[in-house]
Amino acid sequence: MAGKEEGGKSSVAGKVTEASHRPSEVQRKYLARGLDHAGGKLPLFDGDGQAFAAKTIRACITHGWAEPWFANPTKPDWLVCKLTAAGYTVLGADVPSHLADG
Repeated sequence: MAGKEEGGKSSVAGKVTEASHRPSEVQRKYLARGLDHAGGKLPLFDGDGQAFAAKTIRACITHGWAEPWFANPTKPDWLVCKLTAAGYTVLGADVPSHLADG
């Protein structure tokens, strides 16, 4: 449940987000890759085979645009994530019905 905090910020499940905040170009590229994958799964690597920086992935989690999907027991340092409803929204994409409120 979201709660309003001072300064126009809201907290959602321990995350602090600002409604006016938009992803950087790198964050947007990372998030957009999830639009073409089942369930909004976000890839570990970009189109050139380079790993997305953990800093980028963690920033997207902090803003509520992505969430961890599962822990990889063979590669625990890999952050396997998927798009959230907020992630679809910030990209201007339709939110899948299974993520939509109500």
